[in-house]
Parts: sequence; C-alpha cells; structure tokens
Amino acid sequence: MKCPKHKNVILSVITLVIIAAATAVFFDKMVENSRMETDLDEYMPNDHPAFIFSDQAEEIFDIKDGILIAVENKGGIYNSRTLQKIKDLTKDLERMKEINKDEVTSLYSAENIIGTEEGLDVKDFYRSVPTSETALQNLRDDVRNNDMVYKRIVSENEEIALIIAEIGDDVFSIEFYHRILDLAKSYEGPEKLYVAGVPIVEGTLAYLGPKDMQIMVPIVILVIIFVLYFVLRSIRNTIFALFVVLLSTIWAFGLMAMFGIPIYSVSTMIPVMLIAIGVADSIHLYNHLDLFLFENPDASKTDAVKDMLKIMWKPVAMTSITTAVGFVSLLTSEVYPIKYFGIFTAFGVMMAMVFSLVIIPAAIFVFGLPKRKAHDNMSKEDTGKSAYRFADWTVKFKGLVISITGVIVIGSIIGISEVWINSSFLEKFEKNSEIVLTDAYINQHFGGTNTINVILDSPNKDVFKEPEVQRIIDKMQNDVESIDVVGNSFSLADYLRRMNKVMHADDPAYDIIPDSKNLIAQYLLLYEMSGDPDNLWKVVDYDYKQANVNVQLRSDNSKEVDRAIEILEKYRDEFSEVGVNLNYAGSAYKAIVFNDLILEGQILSLLLSVLIIIVLLSIMFKKISIGFIGSIPIIITALISFGLMGLLDIPLNTTTALISSIAVGIGIDYAVHFIESYKIHALESRDKAITIRETMHHTGRAILFNAFVVIAGFLVLLFSVFPPNRSLGALVSLNMFTSFLGTVTIMFLVLYKSNVYFKKKNK
Repeated sequence: MKCPKHKNVILSVITLVIIAAATAVFFDKMVENSRMETDLDEYMPNDHPAFIFSDQAEEIFDIKDGILIAVENKGGIYNSRTLQKIKDLTKDLERMKEINKDEVTSLYSAENIIGTEEGLDVKDFYRSVPTSETALQNLRDDVRNNDMVYKRIVSENEEIALIIAEIGDDVFSIEFYHRILDLAKSYEGPEKLYVAGVPIVEGTLAYLGPKDMQIMVPIVILVIIFVLYFVLRSIRNTIFALFVVLLSTIWAFGLMAMFGIPIYSVSTMIPVMLIAIGVADSIHLYNHLDLFLFENPDASKTDAVKDMLKIMWKPVAMTSITTAVGFVSLLTSEVYPIKYFGIFTAFGVMMAMVFSLVIIPAAIFVFGLPKRKAHDNMSKEDTGKSAYRFADWTVKFKGLVISITGVIVIGSIIGISEVWINSSFLEKFEKNSEIVLTDAYINQHFGGTNTINVILDSPNKDVFKEPEVQRIIDKMQNDVESIDVVGNSFSLADYLRRMNKVMHADDPAYDIIPDSKNLIAQYLLLYEMSGDPDNLWKVVDYDYKQANVNVQLRSDNSKEVDRAIEILEKYRDEFSEVGVNLNYAGSAYKAIVFNDLILEGQILSLLLSVLIIIVLLSIMFKKISIGFIGSIPIIITALISFGLMGLLDIPLNTTTALISSIAVGIGIDYAVHFIESYKIHALESRDKAITIRETMHHTGRAILFNAFVVIAGFLVLLFSVFPPNRSLGALVSLNMFTSFLGTVTIMFLVLYKSNVYFKKKNK
C-alpha cells in the first residue's frame, strides 16, 4: 500500500498531464481556426432597426465602400503616359474577381454628359489615350466644364486623378488587401500612387492587429517574469505562476476558435489582460505559503498545502468570481467585440483560478516546497514594521486622507461631463502612420474617403421628379458642403443641373434645377436612352419614390460626422412638408449608432457590475454593510478613470470602453482579500489595533505585490502600435494603483470606523 506522500505525488503528476493534454487540444484549435475580423458591420447587432434600414438602403442603391487609388503626377495628369496608366489600372481592377466591372470609376470609365444638336448625349472622356496637344487640351477642357467629374475624380490642381473601386463587405480579405497594394505599387514611377478608403483602413487594422499581439505577448511575458521573480524571489514559483496564466490564455483563445468567434481588434488585448490579471491568485497563494512557512519552518509540504488551500481557496475563488462578474457585465453591450471580450476574458479568469488552486499545490507535491527567503532570520515585528507604521499613520491622519479623496472625486465628476465617444477606425493608428497620412492626402484634394448616405423616401410615385423636392435636396447639399468636414456630395440633383446646363449650350445660368416636372422627366428619359441607367439607380429608385444623397466626409471622427448630421437634420421638417421622410444609411451612419451602443453598454455594464458585486460581497461575508464598504474603492476608481478621460480628451471607443469592467473586475480583488484578512484577524484577536496592523502586514503586502505586477503587465500596452491600446494600458495601470490605494486608505478607514467585526468599540 502506497504512503500518502506518494499518492499525492502520483495524483499531482496525473493532474498535470491531463491539463497539458487538454491544453494541446485548445492550442491546436486556436492556431487552426483563429481569424481577424475588422468589418465594422460585423461589430454590430443585425437586428437593430437602424442597421436593418441601412442594409435595405444599401441593397436598393448598391451602396458600397470604395477603395480609392490616387495617381499623382507633379507635372500634371494630362499626358499620354499618366492617362495610359489610369486606363490600364482601371482595367486591371475591373478584371479582379472581387470587383464588379461596373463598380470602377475613373477618368477613363466616367461618363461625360453633353448637349448635342439632337439633344443629350453621354460619352466617354477618352477611350484611346490622347497623344496630341490639341486632344489633351480638349480632354482638360471637358473635365473642367463638368462639375460631376472636376474636383471629384480629378483634383483642382490637375495633378491627381482618383480611381474608385467599390467592393462588397463579403469579398474583402487580407490576401485581396495585399494584392491591391501590390498592384498600386507596380504602377509607381514617376507617378506616385496612394491607396486609401474604408476597406484599406480595415485591412491595415486586420494586418497590424495580429502583428501587434505577437509583439505585445512576448514583452508582457518577459515583464511579468521579471516582476514575479522580484516579488516571489523564487524561480520555481515564478515559472508555475506564469504557467498558470499562459494556460488560461490558450484555453480562452481555444474556446473562441471552437465557437467560431473571430478575433476583433480589442481581442488582441486578451492575452495581455489574462497574463497581467491571472498572476494575482498565484501571488496571494505563494504569499500565504511564505508567511505560513515563516511561522512554521518545520512544516511538511502536505501541511503547508492543506493550510494554504484551507485559508486561501475562499478569497481566491471570491476574487476570481468578482473579477469575472466585472467582465461578464459587458454582455449588456450590443457591440459584439465588447460582448465577446467580456465572455472569454471572464472564462480565462475563472480558468486561471482553477489552475492556480490545482497546479500550484500539485507543483509543491511534485517539486517540493520553495526555498526560504533571505528574511528567514528576521522577526515578525521586523518584517511587518512598514505595514504597521502605514496602518497607524492612515488612522492618525484620516481627516487629511478623506479630504484629499473628496477633492479628487469632485474633480473627476467634473471631468466625466467631458467624456465623448469615438468609433473612428482611422484614429486607432498613429497620426504619422502611412495609412493616416495617405487618407489625409486624398481628403485634402478630393471630397473625402468616408461617406454618409441620406435616404429620402415617399409613398408617392415620381415625387423626386418634382422641382420643389429637388431644390430642397440641392439646398441641403450646398449647406452641408459649407462645413470643412464635408468635401462633396452627390445626388439626382447633380444629374439634373448638369443636364439642364448642357441642354442650354453650357450656359452657367442654367446650372440650376429645372422649373418643370415634365422637363425633368424628359431629361431623365434622354439620359436613360443614351447613358447607363445603372448609374442613375445609385441615386434614385425606378419609381422615383426613394432617393440617395451621398455625402463625402473628410474624417470618420464621430464629432465631425455629428457636425454633418446636425446640418442635414435641419431639413427634416422641410422634406416632411412635401411628403418626404429623411433617414440615413452607410458606414458613417452606422458608426454613429455604434457610438450610442457603446455608451449604453458602458452605463449598463458599470451599474450592473457594481450592483452584482455589492450583492456578492454581502452574501460572501453575510453582511450587507460589507457589500457597500467593499465597493468603495471600485466606485472611486471608476470615477477617477472616466474623469481623467474627460479631462485628457481621451474618447470612449471599442478599446477604452473596457475600462469600467477592468476597473471593477480587477480592483475588487484587493477589497475582497483585505476584508477577508481583516475578518480573520478581528475574530482571532478581538483587538482593533492588532487587527489593522496584522491585516496590513499579511494582506496589504500581498495586494501591493499584486498591484505592482498588474500595473507592470498593463504598462506593456504602451508599446502597442495602436494609440487606444496605449491609452487603455495607462488608464488601467492608474486604475490598479487607485484601487490599491483606495483599499488600504478609504475602505480601510470605513472598515475601521464601522466596527463591523467588533461588537464593542475598542479603545
């Protein structure tokens, strides 16, 4: 019959082997199935009314995001070589299987509506490349005289021509993204080519996201190894603490892959999050083990493990559950990346708890107890001197502590009023990055790389042949184009003004909406006969009951998009008077709705997580008062976090929207460990002075180590190529510091003054 010692070792080895085998399965799934998702449409709930309407409008008017390729020649584009390149590049794009031939617009493929003796005609600007000076000058004149092309696909300085290739959301891939970039590069010299547009921004994000994660994860591992060794003073303990968090990360990503959940840009932070958070359980377990061996130097590993699990399983479980609750509260968000981030980070946190309570004891049985530290010969009073002094000072200067906290909270509340939301994809990149500079360059010379579609509809057939309705549209376009963020707009009104002008010998006085409905109907009939009606159906439907006004924006910043919508909204009543409804569609509009969803999710998740944690703490400690006391640090931390965001003009987005759940989820750990330790020492000593000193010595030290490791882990995000990730890293690190400080000061003082574990007030 085997002795208990050997049984423990055998069971421990078997347990470690089973965990390793299961991890191999999750790792295989993670490598095999993980994919990056950057399509903004896939971030949003399909059943949201605004998105349903937008999708329907996109289907009716064939609204698609465009890839923009700008061809620049400093000497001017009106030369045979540059015009030939525009033609060849247009044809190459048309031949790509991902692009419909009719969806490529350039100077070569654009229509030129002109007036003739017979009436109205639609011609190409050029089919064969002009070579003579006369032909080139005629082409230049044709472009200058056509407002539907000039400053839209040919720049005002005539040095840049724009090629627009519209694509569907379902065809874009990283491989296609690289083919577009390679194609553009192959046409360079002496012309310079710039590639931009929403699909390119999304593609660049999809390309850089995984690369950023590949850089971040090794750095955070190295940082955590260094900090853990500094805290634990043991190579063996450091290895197993790190082993725990790496396993939990693999299991979280493996589970995502098993359910077919893609990796969103925000998902790339899950490894950093779990590695930084997951070590907390190991730190508390090893800290307790160290103190136990300090007081019981001759204890066996069985006794040490039993004591560690007996005393620590409850606070470790409680802190993991409360942390998971903070992340699970993100399920209130309708934004898929945030929702999935919450689910799988919570799963990783719980697995880190399980692995900590299983792997660390198993490792002790297999490899033995860690070696004693350098302070073995020090007395308990010597090791706890700093903690005792801090506890005494906090009580002595409680008035000062409370006053400082009050001032900070008031300042934070003022800052919260300035918090704003930004769903911009472009602002996820550095301001001096190539993608941002390219986008800015094209925006400088053309209408804009982003669009919002104003969808007008009426139950009345042919309503958009009415001159009165078209004049309102024309006035709205002129008004919205007056602000700098709007570069251009396009609608049926542009067609009608162009046709009216050319039918009156290009007289500028007739560059207006025709006065007669019959005349408008005749113009449209002439265009349908001589031009491509499919182009017309992009701005109006067949029955002329619905219309699409395309507004080009020079920024996807949410504040800027709101400025444009504010002007468009002024025309809602005017359209209503003629029986026309005004709505919106397109990617820029979806981004605005996306903002509202982020804000709603933030408020709900924060309130829900705080409420659940108050209830959980009340149940765990069997006192309602403890629930409220324990929530003090996280409430203060959340206020400071959002206050700083407002004061520093850091917007809420899909990345920084995670701050509240992180602040609540991680910050509550410190309170749980502190209260549990305070309770134990209070019941043992029945003396307040001893309780506050021993709690600060035993647990204050552990949560200081915990905060130190987590802060170091999140500061690694400062090396990210994405500014929102860096903001998150800095803010979360600050959160961890304020949560720790709030726990050992304000919460500690409230706990001390409440006498919650003392029936009689002690002197």
